[in-house]
Amino acid sequence: MSKVVVFDHPLIQHKLAIMRDKNTGVKEFRELLEEISMLMIFEVTRDLETEEVEVETPITTCKCRKLAGRKLAVVPILRAGLGMVDGVINMVPAAKVGHIGLYRDPETLEPVEYYCKLPADCTEREIVVVDPMLATGGSASAAIRFIKQRGCSHIRLVNLIAAPEGVQRMQEDHPDVDIFIAALDDHLNEHGYIVPGLGDAGDRLFGTK
Repeated sequence: MSKVVVFDHPLIQHKLAIMRDKNTGVKEFRELLEEISMLMIFEVTRDLETEEVEVETPITTCKCRKLAGRKLAVVPILRAGLGMVDGVINMVPAAKVGHIGLYRDPETLEPVEYYCKLPADCTEREIVVVDPMLATGGSASAAIRFIKQRGCSHIRLVNLIAAPEGVQRMQEDHPDVDIFIAALDDHLNEHGYIVPGLGDAGDRLFGTK
């Protein structure tokens, strides 16, 4: 079973409280999402492999540690996931960026991939899939399935807010994918929105409602 990590850092919780407020405007919402993403990726990457190197300082030489092994790729689930990309690459500038877009078939209700562009060397990278909300888990599960079909096997999911239903769906469908979230909320309402949540993250991020 995958692990679920809930970040309780005071800075993350403070910024998330402002994002939840219905009176927070687009500009501030967008800035806060980027800031929280920076804080979260700091912990998401805690177990990345490092190697010892020798560095010459202005005073002498010393043993230091640098990243080694697999590099990172961040893959936002369109469209709201785009709001988390800058925060990640601000912390990991060498990370490559892919994109994946899904829509729900009105007849089958199954997620359908309409766009997927991943780095050419994605199979050799740690894939960090980002999306602010993990509600039913349907889109995240499908996105990760499509990414796996391209040969990727080292995948992590990072969300701002999750519902228990979404976490359960992800753990059932992808027990090998760890989940990192800033808050685990109470439940989904009859419209599929997370309660208490923050509304539609995409609309609030891009000002489309």
